[in-house]
Amino acid sequence: MAVQNSTLSKLQSLNGIFAIYKKQGPTSADVLNTLKKALLRVVGIGEGTKMLTTMLAGSKKYRAVGELGKATDTLDVTGNVVEEKSYDHITKEAFEEQLKQFTGEIMQVPPLYSALKKDGQRMSVLLKQGQEVEAKPARSVTVYSLSLQDFSPPCFTIDVECGGGFYVRSLVDDLAKALSSCAHIKELTRTKQGQFTLEEHALKEDRWTWTDISQALQPCPKPSGQQKNAKKAKSKHMPTSSESEGDNGDQND
Repeated sequence: MAVQNSTLSKLQSLNGIFAIYKKQGPTSADVLNTLKKALLRVVGIGEGTKMLTTMLAGSKKYRAVGELGKATDTLDVTGNVVEEKSYDHITKEAFEEQLKQFTGEIMQVPPLYSALKKDGQRMSVLLKQGQEVEAKPARSVTVYSLSLQDFSPPCFTIDVECGGGFYVRSLVDDLAKALSSCAHIKELTRTKQGQFTLEEHALKEDRWTWTDISQALQPCPKPSGQQKNAKKAKSKHMPTSSESEGDNGDQND
């Protein structure tokens, strides 16, 4: 018990934000629960929990592996196949040319399976309950860069840098439709969020220790009086995360 109390005191003395690696499969909530157990259930690291929005502002980068010829209801590998189409006519040159049409300011319809809400409930939850849900209207999103990294039909790999509210699942679906086929995402990895990058900052599960976290913490500016008062009781000892589209119910990619 003395050892646990010592570790707890060390954790509570930390302030800042650190990035962790979320592998495919578990949701963000699952990962946070695992992290809480590893850290004696204390993962709200001081004032850092209140500054996530500020420190994670900026573009996001993803690497996505898609599969041509099959579309799913969730637009990724977790869903049921709802359509199959030929992809033999798609060349690497045609694929790369089409990518140009999805760069810059574009209009995008969010996936049905998302954290966007209808009548106060997540659309993904309503769909899983068997309720009918209409797609949200198209909205303006920004793609800063989009490049093809590998083309080995039926699979392909793309890198994308985008702004908030953008869905890589919708991009892959729309891209395949523009090429007279269909597709879904097999793998999706967020490689950058604001100032944090997967390669330089994300801690994998074997490094969820006080020592590694204290070394990885990014300092954050002191919150204003208004930020201090906002959700003060809730955030003091609660985990906070920036979710990704790897969870089908998350808000965006």
